[in-house]
Amino acid sequence: MLRKLCPGQTAELYVVDVVTNESRLVYASAVVLFEAPNWVGDRLVVNGDGGLFSVPVAGGELVPIELGGVPEINNDHVVGPDGATVYVSAEDGHLYAVPMAGGVGRRVSNEHGVHHYLHGVSPDGERLAYIGLANRGGRRITNVYTVPAAGGVDVQVTDDEFADDGSEYGPDGEWIYFNSERAGQAQLFRIKGAVVEQLTFDERVNWFPHPSPDGSLIAYVSFPPGTEGHPADVEDVRVRLLSADGQVREVATVFGGQGTMNVPSWSPDGSSFAYVAYPIK
Repeated sequence: MLRKLCPGQTAELYVVDVVTNESRLVYASAVVLFEAPNWVGDRLVVNGDGGLFSVPVAGGELVPIELGGVPEINNDHVVGPDGATVYVSAEDGHLYAVPMAGGVGRRVSNEHGVHHYLHGVSPDGERLAYIGLANRGGRRITNVYTVPAAGGVDVQVTDDEFADDGSEYGPDGEWIYFNSERAGQAQLFRIKGAVVEQLTFDERVNWFPHPSPDGSLIAYVSFPPGTEGHPADVEDVRVRLLSADGQVREVATVFGGQGTMNVPSWSPDGSSFAYVAYPIK
């Protein structure tokens, strides 16, 4: 079901400078609940009302991106490294490739018993990293998968019953970053082959790791202790940065959660990233 704004609520799109921690409001709406910014060139890409839009980083209005016959989409979408294609997760459970300039959408995913939620594209643009949701004995099971962006055979990266989400390639194309409850509650991890490394260890519930273009920082969202899943409209959602030495820095505290930063939103030069807040006034 598509999300809508509550009475008195706005969706606010921000860009934050990672050196100064200063956030700048790019766009706000009391009509459209938009989510999950990507950054491509001088524009940000968000979803809302089942569609896809772009807005100038400098500020301006939402401009629809033609989905070319693709079903309504959710808030899991990524832009290819050349900026020419955006890959989206549709409400029918499949992944699609859509030309940024408009045109016919192309289904990428296969029929293999999972619902697809896209989060990452490899630096060379050759593969997509997604979460596959399957029902196993009446239980919802999520694992990390990859599939060629041009279409082809899926590769299952994790195979367990821990709740995994947010699978995204690092800048080296070898590690895949994700959040998982294998530590008891959601923490950040990365995986390469059979090697799994835990990255956060605090009492908060941490989701959606987004490595910076040079790999020196990871932007993510952090929920209060005891939070189940990644709900919307949580008061104390913290946008954080994790450095290579394990240090955590608070960037912003927002009313939000779901839709705030589900997908990669770094600027190409790594100086900034985007996020969304949903204040109720």
